[in-house]
Amino acid sequence: MTRRELVGVAFDPLTMEQAVARCVTAVEGRENLTIGVVNAAKAVRMAEDTVLRDSVTSCDMVVADGQAVVWASKLLGRPLPERVAGIDLFTSLMAEGARRGHSAYFLGARPEVLEKVVAQVRETYPGLRIAGARDGYFTDEEAPGVAAAIGAARPDLLFLGMTSPKKEIFLATYADDVKAGVIHGVGGSFDVLAGKVRRAPVPMQRLGLEWLYRFLQEPVRLGPRYLSTNTRFAWMVAKEYADDRKKRR
Repeated sequence: MTRRELVGVAFDPLTMEQAVARCVTAVEGRENLTIGVVNAAKAVRMAEDTVLRDSVTSCDMVVADGQAVVWASKLLGRPLPERVAGIDLFTSLMAEGARRGHSAYFLGARPEVLEKVVAQVRETYPGLRIAGARDGYFTDEEAPGVAAAIGAARPDLLFLGMTSPKKEIFLATYADDVKAGVIHGVGGSFDVLAGKVRRAPVPMQRLGLEWLYRFLQEPVRLGPRYLSTNTRFAWMVAKEYADDRKKRR
């Protein structure tokens, strides 16, 4: 399937169902498939951070993590079918993995959070085999050893619960060493699974308003960030729209 490029990022036009099916194929073929998820904020950071951009664009599958990206794709005439949120892909892969007897390795978060994640996974997805788990607090010097340990466990699924750009850089640097069927950077999803952070209600998720829910929880901290990134993303989309119109004249 041909990728669709917008705001400098080439996206795979996949539905959630198609993305999961692609991952299942990768696990069964031991493809070492890497996944990149991009929302408006990350698209803005990628425009300014070449290391992050190169790490994401090197992924085998790149999906629209934010509803704003889906709206922008339709405005620009290169529509993406739907939002494939990183956390929803995470839980969908675990559910599918449980049905198929896949194994998973969890890397990231603080030790106490990771412990709750593993316990929650065992309870919710009993068919999913735990290949291993390791917290995300390690140095650059320790990273090769961490990757080697994951490679020795040979998980079908590797989930990276680390922040950007650390998870993208780790993924791009050590994908060949970890030897997983699928590698998915899930960011703060471990905190959600552990009950440390609450997701927005489903109606707000469907309307693409999770950012508003987070803002209402932490307006002082997130207000300036959202104002900056949302304005920058809107400008990027408007500029690309104007450039496209000029080319068609």
